[in-house]
Amino acid sequence: MQQKPLLVVLGYVWPEPNSSAAGYRMLSLLQLFLQQGWQVIFASVAEPGPHRYPLAELGISEQRIELNDSSFEHWLSVQAPSAVMFDRFMLEEQFGWRVEQACPQALRILDMEDCHALRDARQRCFNADKAVDAQALNSELALREIAAIYRCDLTLVISDYEMQLLQQHYQVPAALLCYCPFLIDANLASPLPDYTTRRDFIAIGNFRHAPNWHSVLWLKQQIWPLIRQQLPQAELHIYGAYPPPKATALHNAREGFLLKGWAEDALVVMQQARVCLAPLAFGAGLKGKLLDAMRCGTPNVTTDTGAEGMTLNGEWGGLIAKDSQGIAEAAVAIYQQPELWQRLQITGFKIVQEKFAQTQHSARIWMQLSQIQQALDNHRQANFTGLMLRHHAYRSTKFMGQWIEAKTRLAEQSSQTRVD
Repeated sequence: MQQKPLLVVLGYVWPEPNSSAAGYRMLSLLQLFLQQGWQVIFASVAEPGPHRYPLAELGISEQRIELNDSSFEHWLSVQAPSAVMFDRFMLEEQFGWRVEQACPQALRILDMEDCHALRDARQRCFNADKAVDAQALNSELALREIAAIYRCDLTLVISDYEMQLLQQHYQVPAALLCYCPFLIDANLASPLPDYTTRRDFIAIGNFRHAPNWHSVLWLKQQIWPLIRQQLPQAELHIYGAYPPPKATALHNAREGFLLKGWAEDALVVMQQARVCLAPLAFGAGLKGKLLDAMRCGTPNVTTDTGAEGMTLNGEWGGLIAKDSQGIAEAAVAIYQQPELWQRLQITGFKIVQEKFAQTQHSARIWMQLSQIQQALDNHRQANFTGLMLRHHAYRSTKFMGQWIEAKTRLAEQSSQTRVD
């Protein structure tokens, strides 16, 4: 009996699909490999969080690994994976040279999650009140992230906008990139609550994510007071994992501004709301909260950044506005107009079905991955920039990692000697 191929995923954190879009996306990627008959091991140096997904229920093994420790290479060589996936470019920087040393013929996949360089450039330019330009995009972070893309055999890119940015601005060859958006079961929950049985507004997002925290402050300080002027009985229910004290301090029942904290099931609370608010001033990637809103038939109000990479032929399952007044007016209009609400709901369903259904993408993604794996040596030889970067960057990273490991072991030995 032929042994199943093995994927080892090096996770930045343990997946929390009910806490963040990144966790939801990672879970969908793991399921994609499982559906193709692969074995999967998820490994991470991170401490398990309270909301982590029980991967064992899917038949996925879990492994705690150490940073800057050669025990990882021994463990990986024993596993002999067919492919290794790095969860964000930082994991490729830390473990890429060790992966190449332990299993050189394993396919190396990078899942960007979103383009960190783009998100960072937008946040810095927002804080400086200036437009994003080439200088902002060509940051040190970008140099690291694009180098990691070149060093890998294939990079999964979540947004069609970021596919375009990587190829046109950063000049990354298309052969190294694979468009891989959210992959969902597009069978809509039925029956969904209708307009008349829904009430109030919802905002949701992990508080550890800077764009989400800014969004909550924008709602509190500017947008929500404008909405309450016209809808004095309405409430805004704000959900999100890991709310810090500065967030819970914003709770004000008299103003209808209610901090609810973590939602065990985001889809349940989303279905109960009439309108989803996602005023995102900066960010990157795709917004899981807006995909959830459209899946639940909840029209939304967001910004251009929020809807980026998620529209379908210019259509959107909500309204898009740029400033506080525009966002508030759009929110009130959707809330008070049943016909507008229903039209936007139908558009959202269409976007979910045609843009994010797993059946729309899984065959294409798997074909590209398989073709690279079957001609891996030729694929790598055609990527001369990647060969060059691996030669130089891996050597420096390797020596740094080995120096840290040696320093740590020396400290441990010195400590043991004192005890003895």
